[in-house]
Amino acid sequence: MPPAVSTPPAPRPGVPRPSALLLALALALCLAVPGLQAAGPGPGPGPGSPGVPGAPPPGLLRQAARAALHFLNFRAGSPSGLRVLAAVLRGRAAVDARRTCRVDLEFTAERYDPEVADGRLGRCSARVVFRHQKPRPAVNVTCTRFMETSRSRREDFLLYKRAKRLRAPLGATSIPNSHGWIDPSLRPIWDLAFLGSSYVLWERTTQTLHYYMAQLSSVNQWKTNEDAIDFDYMVLLHEFSTQEIIPCRIHLVWYPGKPLKVKYHCQELHTAQEGSGTEEGSAVAPTQPNNF
Repeated sequence: MPPAVSTPPAPRPGVPRPSALLLALALALCLAVPGLQAAGPGPGPGPGSPGVPGAPPPGLLRQAARAALHFLNFRAGSPSGLRVLAAVLRGRAAVDARRTCRVDLEFTAERYDPEVADGRLGRCSARVVFRHQKPRPAVNVTCTRFMETSRSRREDFLLYKRAKRLRAPLGATSIPNSHGWIDPSLRPIWDLAFLGSSYVLWERTTQTLHYYMAQLSSVNQWKTNEDAIDFDYMVLLHEFSTQEIIPCRIHLVWYPGKPLKVKYHCQELHTAQEGSGTEEGSAVAPTQPNNF
């Protein structure tokens, strides 16, 4: 068996975690007086840069970019094409009379798997609409391709074949382990878990709340009798504003080139309530990315 590889579950290096101050500024912007709009592009630093008068706070722009990428990952349904935020380039925000916060921005993204990262950045543009502090923002996003479609399909099919060969994944728990390591043989499980979790992360995001998948804590079911992979698992989501760890049980059905099907059920620790959702890649999400 090849040596284990390290895959830190936290956000990628170089992407700052928003502080409480930035989140407060983001909230203040989206509750501002009707008609407030950030300054558009002009000479000097682009909108969204710290210290630019009238520019949206960087925390709000990163929040919108992350939401766009969660949505893009889910709708693409491609474990080999998973993307994470690299940097926000510029952006603007506007608030209407109904306190709907619309963010238009440009940002760069990179491939998620650090083992295959080649240093290339994809450029994305997106419109993300947050409504009344509610989760599940509306997203319209377009990105340049990291790879040719044929290559992406080939990599997905290779991962699919590796996953089909896993005979006893029920023994796989705590990925990564306590030292942040993922065995290469378990990489298909982690990538599929991250893919399915992208829907949950998008649906739970607001302009002041964001999450990342901290750990795949258990695999409850792994069926490969038929063509599709039927995967039921438990993840731990880190909620940044409260620093809580939220357990979510997620069920996905995946086959290369077909829409991803996701159902989930999360336990809300701070409210003693539970939330759940269901979605398919071909169903009722607000808009479809047009780069795949």
